[in-house]
Formats: sequence, C-alpha cells, structure tokens
Amino acid sequence: MRKYIAELIGTFVLTAFGCGTAVAANSIFLSMNAAIPVAFTTLLIAFAFGLSVVAMAYSIGNISGCHINPAVSVGMLAAGRMNAKECVGYVVAQCVGALAAALFLWMIFGSRDSLGQNGYGEASTLGLGAGSILILEIVMTFVFVLVVLAVTDRTEFTSAAGLVIGLTLTLIHIFGIPFDGTSVNPARSFGPAIVVGGDALAQLPVFIIAPLIGGVLAALVYRLLFTEAGNPAEEPDTDAEDVRGDDSEVEPDEADAVADGEDAAEEEEREER
Repeated sequence: MRKYIAELIGTFVLTAFGCGTAVAANSIFLSMNAAIPVAFTTLLIAFAFGLSVVAMAYSIGNISGCHINPAVSVGMLAAGRMNAKECVGYVVAQCVGALAAALFLWMIFGSRDSLGQNGYGEASTLGLGAGSILILEIVMTFVFVLVVLAVTDRTEFTSAAGLVIGLTLTLIHIFGIPFDGTSVNPARSFGPAIVVGGDALAQLPVFIIAPLIGGVLAALVYRLLFTEAGNPAEEPDTDAEDVRGDDSEVEPDEADAVADGEDAAEEEEREER
C-alpha cells in the first residue's frame, strides 16, 4: 500500500507542478495582452516537469521506485522487473494522482478550459495531425523509458539516477512541447483531459496508446542490450581435475604409507607360516 500511496503523491506533484506551470506561464502573457513567447514558456514548462521528477525521485524513490508514469510501469513489467498485479496497482494510483492534480488546478485557476492538456490538430502549436503525434509520442516515450530502465539497472548509478531521469524528461519536453505539449505519460494526459473534456478527452486515446507502445518497445530493446540473455555468463570449467573434491585426492606420502603397511602385513603372514 505504501508504494501505491507514494505513486499517487508523486504523480500528483508531477501533474500539478508541470501542468500548473504551463497554465500559469500562458496566463501571465494573456493577462498582459501579449503574444505568448513559445520558446520561453517551453523552457519553463520543461524544467517544471523535469525538476518535479528529480524532487520525487529523491523523496519517494526508495519507496516505490518513483515511476509516476504508466509507460514506465508497463515498461518495467515488459522488462521483467515487476509483476502484473503490482503494475496494475501502480497505474491506478498514478491515474488517481493525476486526476486529483487536475481538480486541484481547476480549483486554483478557477477555470477548466486549459489545464495543460495535450492535443493535436488545432490544439497543436505546429498543427500536427494524429498520425504524426502518435509516432512522435512513441519515439519520445521510447527514449525516456529506455533511459529509466538503463540508469536504474546498475547500482553504481543509483545516486545520480533521479537527476539523469529528470534531465532526460526536461530534454524531451523542450523538444516535444511545441508539437503537442508533450505527454510521454498517460496519467499526466488522463487527469487534465478528464476534467477539461471536449476535444481533450476525444484526443486522449492517442496520448495513452502511444506512450504505452513506446514503453514496451523500450523494454524489448533493454532486454536485448542490457540483460545477460544475449551475453550468457561463462560456463564453469567441468574438468575432472577442477571439480574433484579434496577428499578424492591422495597425497604421495599417504600412498607410500599405505603401501609400506601392506608390505609389512605380508611379511608377518610369511613368518607365521
């Protein structure tokens, strides 16, 4: 239960601070009747998401692993690093946390017209369609989940894992925000879309399916490159000399002693005759 609560809290923080920064940044410029500087707001939003992951990684990471993303949990499942029952629990907790964050933002901003939801077509800054966004989200999620799987695979990377993962998410958001707001996280898309409704809800399936596909693909590549299945350990030497126990070896002095004893017994038998 502790793990699920941790995932709920972590996803709440990620969605509230990431999407909340997006809404706040855009609202500031709209209130000044100024054009929204996409490059500037992109950096703000990207670092908000990335730093949220860093903060949560070093606070709840030792409890749940800080997935806070169904694509990561499904990737862990496909990579054989968690079981199905636990994965389902993680995903449910993450979606509940994201939904709670969206409701929190609605309460704070007093409107549910814009809560940082993802979108394509007219909702995309660059006007990309569903097909292009599907491919984009698969590729971005693939990169993100592969980094998560790789950096958490080695114990020597443990201390830096949260920072690496957070900066990777920042990089992905810098690239993806102008296209669709960047999802790579079905829960992060789920919460705002449910509360906003309308086109955001209608377009939600793309932002659920694509990240999950990307997560599974990352897991397959991870298993190919990082597990020992493709690089089996060296077989132990099974030569008789190497596997023989110490008890089976007879020292030369011991052998001579045995032989001398046998000779002495034979001489005694001859004398008695």
